Amino acid sequence: MGKNSVYESIMAGLNEALEDAQSEKPILRKNKVTVEPVKVFDAAEVKKIRNSTGMSQKIFASYMGVSDKTVEAWEAGTNHPSGAASRLLSMIEKDKELIIKFPFVTNALAK
Repeated sequence: MGKNSVYESIMAGLNEALEDAQSEKPILRKNKVTVEPVKVFDAAEVKKIRNSTGMSQKIFASYMGVSDKTVEAWEAGTNHPSGAASRLLSMIEKDKELIIKFPFVTNALAK
C-alpha cells in the first residue's frame, strides 16, 4: 500500500465517521472502553502481597523484574511501584495463582 493510498484510506474512514456522526440515524457501531486506573500501593500493601507469595524480597524482585533495592524502597515507603509494576501487583493481589500460572521464578532444591 503506497503512501497516498494509506492517506486516502484514512481520509475515507474519517469522512465516513464524520458523516455518520452528523446523520440522524447513525449506523457505525461505537464502543465505550473503560480502563481501570493504575492502583497506588502503599508499603504495607506491597509487603502483604509479597508475603502472600511466600517469596523473599530478593526473589520477589526477580519475579517483578526490578532490583532488590526497589522492593526494599517500596516496602519502606520511600518509593512506590508505578506503571507496569503496579498492574502486576494488582494482578497478583486479585489472583494468588498468578505466580503459579506464570512461574518466572522457580525454586529448585540443590542436590
